[in-house]
Amino acid sequence: MEDKRFYDHFGIDFVRIIGAFLKDIEHQAFVEGGSTITQQLAKMLFLSPEKTITRKIKEIFLSLQLERKYSKHEILGIYLNQAYLGTRSYGIEAASQTYFGKSTRHLSIAEAALLSILPKAPSKHSPFADPNTAIRRRNNALTKMRELGFITMQEYDSAIVTALPAKPHARNYKAPYFVDYMRSVLEEKFGGRLYTSGLKIYSSLDYAMQKAAEQAVAGGITALEKRGVSGVQAALIAVDVQTGRIKAMVGGTNYKQTQFNRTTQAMRQPGSAFKPIVYVTALCRGYSPRDIIDDEKFSYIRDEGIWTPQNYGGKYHGKVSLEKALVSSLNAATINLVRSVGITNVIATAKNLGIRSTIRPFDSSALGASEMTLMELVYAYAAFSHGYRVNPVCIDRVIDREKQFVMEPSISREQVIDDAVVADMKSMLGAVMRSGTGRRARVLKRTTYGKTGTTNNYADAWFVGFDETIVAGVWIGRDNRRTIGNKETGARAALPIWIEFMKNIRNGNGLRKTHVAAVR
Repeated sequence: MEDKRFYDHFGIDFVRIIGAFLKDIEHQAFVEGGSTITQQLAKMLFLSPEKTITRKIKEIFLSLQLERKYSKHEILGIYLNQAYLGTRSYGIEAASQTYFGKSTRHLSIAEAALLSILPKAPSKHSPFADPNTAIRRRNNALTKMRELGFITMQEYDSAIVTALPAKPHARNYKAPYFVDYMRSVLEEKFGGRLYTSGLKIYSSLDYAMQKAAEQAVAGGITALEKRGVSGVQAALIAVDVQTGRIKAMVGGTNYKQTQFNRTTQAMRQPGSAFKPIVYVTALCRGYSPRDIIDDEKFSYIRDEGIWTPQNYGGKYHGKVSLEKALVSSLNAATINLVRSVGITNVIATAKNLGIRSTIRPFDSSALGASEMTLMELVYAYAAFSHGYRVNPVCIDRVIDREKQFVMEPSISREQVIDDAVVADMKSMLGAVMRSGTGRRARVLKRTTYGKTGTTNNYADAWFVGFDETIVAGVWIGRDNRRTIGNKETGARAALPIWIEFMKNIRNGNGLRKTHVAAVR
């Protein structure tokens, strides 16, 4: 389909070039390139796609050099391993797995013929985008194979009636949600070069932690099912508090069923898991954990009507300290506090901690009414650990074919909370774990800090917390935002997953340190 005289020419096919030149004159435009596979490879590896005489001369020169240096089989192999064949498949083996769920060594004649038509226009000729065009061009390829003597008439008759693949085959790899996230980060930096430059990518992932995360999520879902709760989704992300390196990521309960990553893509209300941002705002403005605020039932007149913040269980406690208000997750007290410090200051604090999602300038946002991602909230909690904002890091280094570093991310740290406030904040979040909604975590037998979150009608259950090395967040919910189940709070549905994960990432020597290298 691309170059039927490939084994007969020396990189340049003058017969084809003359034919293409005559067609271009006839149509008064570049309608046929006349490029051999060797020329296409030269362009793919070294040149831009622009159509100019200068580029064509460079292409011819490079093609002659490739033919001198490599055998025909080697050139064809390099070409097939570099070509883009659609559906995010770079290289013939990746395409074979994507379109047919098998290795190239097991392809049938019809399947091979389909792949042969894709390099010319991968999106346009895809069987998933335009099956009619795909089958017409595939059958044209089979006809040419028969005419050129590559297949027999019997093989042709069998291949021509073979059905096209109906849907892509998901490629199996470890930590798939993390790999997809890392791929998106790399594609933004490298573009198509990511798949054609032979890059070796070392990730930040700790696979021992990843397995612990997957097992914890699976166990949590099983526990929910035993309580009669089915069809819910879960997400978990764990991050090194000092560097921001992502150590584990679970974006859902079944990657094959849904590739939607609920750690980075799902926008959900965090509920009370957002409250620490309100309290750190107050501490930064001169409050102390021992200062007193009112936890009284009070109604506020708003444009949409009267709003009365309700405490969980309907109980109010009068005058309470800031620490008591956070430990007991008192909504009324928190609203009174935010009206004192100002919702605009809370929003500014959230942005300073790294939350990029829009936080609406309403008091209800202090109770977690504005949506954000699990990843955003986890990185905000990382700052509670040491006072520095750290940014997400999923890559340790990228090395090219010549073993040269092409990317080695630097760790970005900016202090956003002073040391005294960090100490007070950790004291309050530690109290949550000792005697508040996080007290079940006392089974870990080590100092931890964190906060639960539950939204209206039990639609979302959260827990975000950290120790001295790892900050992790867990979210439970349904994609359609319906209730998880009665009384399925952050403490009941999400916290047990967090505890199981944190329990299993430590051994006698502390955190396990292993790396997974992802190679294209």
